[in-house]
Amino acid sequence: MITRLRLLPAITLAALMLLPSMASAQDWPTRNVKFLVPLGPSSGADITARLLAERLQTKWGQAVTVENRAGGDGMVGITAFLSVNDDHTLFFGPTATYTAHPYMRATVPYNANDIIPLVRTSVTVVTVAVPTALGVNSLKELVDLAKKQPGKLNWAAVTGLNEYQFMSFVKSAGIDMVRVPYRDLNQAVTDLSEGRIQSYSSAYATARPAVEGGKIKVLALTNTTRAPMLPGIPTSREAGYPALEFDGLVGIHGTPVVQASARARIEKDVLETLKDKTITDRLTATGTLVAPGTAAEFVAAIDAQKSVAAQTAKFLDLKPGQ
Repeated sequence: MITRLRLLPAITLAALMLLPSMASAQDWPTRNVKFLVPLGPSSGADITARLLAERLQTKWGQAVTVENRAGGDGMVGITAFLSVNDDHTLFFGPTATYTAHPYMRATVPYNANDIIPLVRTSVTVVTVAVPTALGVNSLKELVDLAKKQPGKLNWAAVTGLNEYQFMSFVKSAGIDMVRVPYRDLNQAVTDLSEGRIQSYSSAYATARPAVEGGKIKVLALTNTTRAPMLPGIPTSREAGYPALEFDGLVGIHGTPVVQASARARIEKDVLETLKDKTITDRLTATGTLVAPGTAAEFVAAIDAQKSVAAQTAKFLDLKPGQ
């Protein structure tokens, strides 16, 4: 009995020491949460962010809003996110924006180590599409047409790694196509539909209305696997052009100020929410592959994507900071 009594203060002390960490996990969030998306409305990441925000605000008991900060090759959104440096402002977007930045700018105005992957949500279905009126039905046919008309066909792609993969495709296929840069990616879809550009690589979510309207045709996916909503569309590797291949990872990121307990809660609640069939069905219908992943799994996938970026940069003879 005496031994048990002597143990009580130690046990009580240990329990009390756990209370702050338990309380902090429950306390977050203490105010509104903001998802900062580096792309415009209707992009794959934007649609995913808004669907999750709707459900998470019920779990968290706080409003969850989405703010679009497009432009500057994703730099606008990332620098805005990092400059706030707040544990209630989270970056919700594709990793292909920042994994390509070292090869896109002479100087990168942020420390990449400050971008902390918290949880993977999805993989964007990225398509290569052409105007239906072009009469092209495969990547090979597009390459053959480009070879017959060197310098006459235009192309566009979402900035970042997606754009570099298309550049790699053009070089490896030995064709001459002219890149057209866009600030507003919705305008690119319009121009593709009307034949002002002849190929566009982007999230299927962005192109879907024009595809369903019969104005543009999807030739291939850049993804490593086929997409259930486009079962008849081959991957670029299956089509014979592996230079286009990459997976558009999307997830939630924080900064170092986000405490471990808050990180754990964000990961847990997002993964639970993505088990909801209503959510997964809605995302799949818009052209997103639901691919929940823990922070550790997200980091591993990002590292693999960085390796793809490095290989592509080497092939294109791009140097970090060039």
